[in-house]
Amino acid sequence: MNNDTASPAAPHPFVGMWVTADGHIRQELLADGRYDEARGSRKSAYTGNYTVTGNHIDYVDDTGFTATGDVRDGVLHHEHLVLYREGAVPPRAGR
Repeated sequence: MNNDTASPAAPHPFVGMWVTADGHIRQELLADGRYDEARGSRKSAYTGNYTVTGNHIDYVDDTGFTATGDVRDGVLHHEHLVLYREGAVPPRAGR
């Protein structure tokens, strides 16, 4: 077995799809440091770059707008939004 070839690094644990409880906002954090956010039927409503420091995320969209987020207990708090891992969204109230 040849161990001279480096294997690709595993993606950051925050990479993947995050969604609001109502599914209206869907934010995908891509492994290359880009993000793509859909709102309702509007795909790619916001796109840009992100960097992660610990549990903190800094966003810069393609127009230069900046925002921040923090992951706490597996939940992404992005400015005024609360996003959950796709498939881990809690049931909506009133169901």
